[in-house]
Amino acid sequence: QVRLVESGGGLVQAGGSLRLSCAASGRTTSSSVLGWVRQSPRKEREFVAAVTWSAGVTYYADSMKGRFIISRDSTKNTVYLQMNSLKSEDTAVYFCAATYSTSVIAWERSETYDYWGQGTQVTVSS
Repeated sequence: QVRLVESGGGLVQAGGSLRLSCAASGRTTSSSVLGWVRQSPRKEREFVAAVTWSAGVTYYADSMKGRFIISRDSTKNTVYLQMNSLKSEDTAVYFCAATYSTSVIAWERSETYDYWGQGTQVTVSS
């Protein structure tokens, strides 16, 4: 079992930055992958980025490259999502999720993830 708790969401103006945190506890083994997935109203969940727990290898959705940075601090059992140059279309609930899948392509699919946090709201005002 893996427990994930997100924090750091809030209201920010377009062009601003936010850093989300995801505190992980439980069975966060070296084989796990932590990802960020977001969901806007009336839209399906959208993959943002993922990072391997052991080596810190990162993977991004093409549309997120350049503005978003995922990282992890294994000493704090925490994964971060640094979001820069935010746009109104980035408004969404951001979820932290965990999987043991080793398929990089699978990380882009929400159904790949076995454990989810409760989500944190990010609102970008234009």
